[in-house]
Amino acid sequence: MISRSASLSANLLDELQTALAHGTVARRVETLRRVTDLFLNDTLDYSDEQITVFDDVFNCLIHQMEASAKSLLSKRLAPVAKAPPQIIHTLAFDDLIEVAAPVLSQSQRLGDDALVENARSKSQAHLLAISTRKVLSGAVTDVLVERGNDEVVQSTVNNPGAQFSEQGFTRLVARAENDDNIAACVGMRPSIPRHHYLKLIAKASAAVRARLETANPHRASDVSAVVNEVARRARSAPAAISEETTIAHGLVRSLFEDGRLDEHQVAVFAEAGKFDEANAAIACLANVTVAVAENMMIESRTEGVFILAKVGGLSWSTVKAIIHMRRELADIEAADLEAAKLTYERLRPSTAQQVLRFHRMQQGAAPVAG
Repeated sequence: MISRSASLSANLLDELQTALAHGTVARRVETLRRVTDLFLNDTLDYSDEQITVFDDVFNCLIHQMEASAKSLLSKRLAPVAKAPPQIIHTLAFDDLIEVAAPVLSQSQRLGDDALVENARSKSQAHLLAISTRKVLSGAVTDVLVERGNDEVVQSTVNNPGAQFSEQGFTRLVARAENDDNIAACVGMRPSIPRHHYLKLIAKASAAVRARLETANPHRASDVSAVVNEVARRARSAPAAISEETTIAHGLVRSLFEDGRLDEHQVAVFAEAGKFDEANAAIACLANVTVAVAENMMIESRTEGVFILAKVGGLSWSTVKAIIHMRRELADIEAADLEAAKLTYERLRPSTAQQVLRFHRMQQGAAPVAG
């Protein structure tokens, strides 16, 4: 490597100086090719200082070059883990997507800060390139979901290496409400939290129902029956239940069987935003299956919560905590708390029991043994 570097100093640097000072574009392109070849021959052996020298050379050479030359450089440097970082950044922020795409989709030299900056300021084509990277952090996908068009969002959701924050899932579910393709993609992600999955199913089933009934008005009742059955199965599908959900349900069941599950514990779960635990706890206290409780808890209106809470003997303060949890986790419209409090206080336990029996019958669910 030392002899090659010496050769660079003795020969190529002279050519580089001439190309920069007096050379034609063609000569600059040829010099760029030779410098790139030299760098790629020993990329694993170069020190950080030597990489910095190459970085300066690349950045000098690409000015006033045609897109085809910059695109070729981008393709050659993109898969190189130790590629000069400044030239990678320059290529990534080029307005021409044929120049930016290779490094945006592959280069390990681009950290989250650069990717977020790029996604916030560049074109949809740039966002689409970013969405195909092997690994995407929640910070990056937040911006892709916020700014990206439908193609970008679908590409991001279909990327197995993409991670999503709580905020990211909330936005995805909101976008899926009017897009069955996005809804299907989001619903198939194994990492989707249970409460977002249930919210997604509730919204998607309504959208599918509206579309099918419009297309087949003479079979509206048949369509409704089919859609309801699809939604019911989706809610109880094994794929919808993550390992974390199973653990949460097991913890609550253990507390219940040991006599340690009470209203205070429900409030603690709700205030901490732990949907799985809160839902399972309410199911135990109301003596229904988790599936029945989930169905009622995820409804956009608060009546389902009122029924479960009244049967479970919960006070208004705990019910209020549950309402806040639903709003924060599932983006459910905020209720008028004063009106809700009056409604809850007027609700009779016997009435709540009757409504709950109806919900059990609808889902074909048997009550949980006490």
